[in-house]
Amino acid sequence: MATLDDVTRFPDAKQARAYLGLVPTEYSSGERQQRGRINKAGPNRARYLLVEAAWSILRRRSPATADLYRWATAIRERRGTKIAVVALARKLAGILFAMWRDATDFKPSAPQPSKP
Repeated sequence: MATLDDVTRFPDAKQARAYLGLVPTEYSSGERQQRGRINKAGPNRARYLLVEAAWSILRRRSPATADLYRWATAIRERRGTKIAVVALARKLAGILFAMWRDATDFKPSAPQPSKP
């Protein structure tokens, strides 16, 4: 909250994620669109904490973060661990922004029963 200062400063979560430096850089010319690494613009500390939170979710399975874990694991299988961690950090930034904007608490979805 201290990093973003005021919730009304950003129109949506996408702008907040860009401010935190969690969006890919873009090398585009003409019709070709190529994306690179995250741009790392903005405050380092907030980005660092979001990435550490993402690592924590991937390392420690918890019922509260089961959906996020499954989502990141699917990305990890396709693209690799580091990309999955940054993607999860970006998603966490969006979730935290929405919680702050709407003044709500984090409500994880109920775990789905496994099928026999």
